[in-house]
Amino acid sequence: MRSFELALATLCLAIAPALASLHAQEAPSPGGPPPASDAPPPKPVEGLETETLKVTVNLVNVYFSVRDKNGYITNLHKDDCAILEDKNRQTIKNFTQEKKLPLTIGILLDTSGSQQNVLPLEQQAGAEFLKDVLTPKDEAFLISFDINVDLLADYTNSPREIQRAMDKASINTGAGTGSVTGNSNPRGTLLYDAVYLAANDKLRQEAGRKILVLLTDGGDQGSQETLKTATEAAQKANAIVYVILIADRGFYGNYGLVYSGAGDMERLARETGGRVINVGNNGKKLQEAFDQIQDELRTQYLASYTPTNTKFDGSFRTLNISCGKDTKVQARKGYYAIADNAGN
Repeated sequence: MRSFELALATLCLAIAPALASLHAQEAPSPGGPPPASDAPPPKPVEGLETETLKVTVNLVNVYFSVRDKNGYITNLHKDDCAILEDKNRQTIKNFTQEKKLPLTIGILLDTSGSQQNVLPLEQQAGAEFLKDVLTPKDEAFLISFDINVDLLADYTNSPREIQRAMDKASINTGAGTGSVTGNSNPRGTLLYDAVYLAANDKLRQEAGRKILVLLTDGGDQGSQETLKTATEAAQKANAIVYVILIADRGFYGNYGLVYSGAGDMERLARETGGRVINVGNNGKKLQEAFDQIQDELRTQYLASYTPTNTKFDGSFRTLNISCGKDTKVQARKGYYAIADNAGN
């Protein structure tokens, strides 16, 4: 009997590996290699490339608002508007009203000597504007410019944090140690440097709606950048520039200076889809200016299209948007055709 049991145990031990091997072939363990196949691999098709096909789609995004004699129009649809790029009509793919799209706001505060008597107005109205506009999904930053360009508050969605930084801003007319633009001995008001840095360094890589609000008298002295390069930087970042012209005209009269910043600011705002609001040194008008900007942000549309000109050669393409008779469209005047540029 013992010999029979021993023989049976020996037989089971001999069969077990074969059963395990058979089981492994029928049901491979999860994550393991697939079962072997006797089928020969498929032959490559002659002339067929096996490399991964990469498709790049470059959408041009245009934010704009539309007004008629009764105010902003908020019920437009895709078929109501037409977009021309270099006079060639484009096919609009997406068309939405962007009330809730995340918003990135850069506040640029002029703290040069000419703003001595109006800075408190700017601080109060600017803080109220951000308090009304910013939501938890939005972000803002604050830059001051005078003989230097300084980042007073980096990206935050806290109006209080921006307000604290704004309240600490002060007039700077003394000799500086240099600006972040590289000027070794800056003098004057580095307005264009501030716009360039805000657009190129802060906004260009951001998505969604982007605006710059300048509180300034429009005068620039000493910038390395120019009106042209500052405007180009804003256009490449797809940033809308609003200029609130606020000036202590008495400052100019006392020093025998000529106030001439309005014309350049008109061009900067117009080319980027924004506008200039002249408030002088009137606190009530300043508050109304911020209210107007807020209204525009709530009534903006976003239109997207793939340009018929597929060459992304860095050239400037002019844009013209129309939305019916007796309407006025406020939008940027063009864009730079840069491939895979989030700023388009």
